[in-house]
Amino acid sequence: MTTPTPTPSARAAVTVSPVRARFSAMLRSRLLWPVLALVALLVTNMIKSPGFLSIRIQDGHLFGSLIDILRNGAPILLVALGMTLVIATRGIDLSVGAVVAISGAFALSIIGDADDPNSLGVVLFAVAASIVFAVVLGSWNGLLVSVFGIQPIIATLILMTAGRGIAMLITEGQILTVASAPYKVIGGGYWFALPASIIIAAALFIIVGLVTRKTALGVLIESVGINPEASRLAGVSARTIIWTVYVFSAICAAIAGLMISSNVTAADANSAGLWIEMDAILAVVLGGTSLAGGRYSLTGTLIGAFVIQTLTTTVYSIGIAPEITLVFKALVVIAVCLLQAPRIHSAIGKLRSRGGPPTGAPVVTSPTVASPRTKVTAS
Repeated sequence: MTTPTPTPSARAAVTVSPVRARFSAMLRSRLLWPVLALVALLVTNMIKSPGFLSIRIQDGHLFGSLIDILRNGAPILLVALGMTLVIATRGIDLSVGAVVAISGAFALSIIGDADDPNSLGVVLFAVAASIVFAVVLGSWNGLLVSVFGIQPIIATLILMTAGRGIAMLITEGQILTVASAPYKVIGGGYWFALPASIIIAAALFIIVGLVTRKTALGVLIESVGINPEASRLAGVSARTIIWTVYVFSAICAAIAGLMISSNVTAADANSAGLWIEMDAILAVVLGGTSLAGGRYSLTGTLIGAFVIQTLTTTVYSIGIAPEITLVFKALVVIAVCLLQAPRIHSAIGKLRSRGGPPTGAPVVTSPTVASPRTKVTAS
């Protein structure tokens, strides 16, 4: 019987507490930097305005800067929600801004031509007609991408370019303004003391989360994004999945357009939803969803959307000149994206590992320390 020298891996066995393991997992999470960015923006606003986080009740409604961020961020969240599923299938939808403009213009044109703009039936018909119109537009995008095989960026660029023209035709080149109390509720009204737009966005977010995570739909979307050909061979109808996500993206953009036009009771074909597609894509990327398709994070999209909106609020509150607002936003987004980059994660991991066990060493998570002098017998 002999007792050979213990192997290096046995000597390197260490004990890692559950708390440290959870902390390490948190550091590796893609949501870490967006959350820290959101906290940093909130702290900056608190320093500038000490009462920034305060919420008051007036006339039975909640008011405050946080409520304003949630209300103004609801359209971005809705557009980003649809964009998340599109990007998960290796696609992109650049037409959402045009759909926002079209839906608002179409709804207000119907309400403005009605005998009674304050009729609830007229408003409901206008909202339903706008969503149906969006379904047609989303189906067009899905047809070009899934059936004709056109690259998503080109297919949606067509509607992005033509959509503003369609909105201009609907409004006849004018800014439509309509005074309709029921329509005003969508973007500027209150339900249960909260802005209606927050409740609508939260309800749609919960529904999408339940449908994609509690059914097979989420897995099918991820499988199509990871490998469409393998999904097809496995019996998954990739064409139907892709078509569905583009239709859903258009519906989300239409609801966002209704919110925006309702909030200002006007439809401007030129400026409504301008650059909202860029904010939505940034929100999705900040939330950790890869533009290469596959796995996605709805929670990350939620955080990313409010990072974008809080950043916009911060820019105005600290007095940054309007002409460099977009530059400031771009710098912040670039910083967060770089911190999320795999190479940065790898560099941080190497720095952390210098003071810990060698690479490849086994990690023991039990509360007892493994002895490095364990005898090994061999016959």
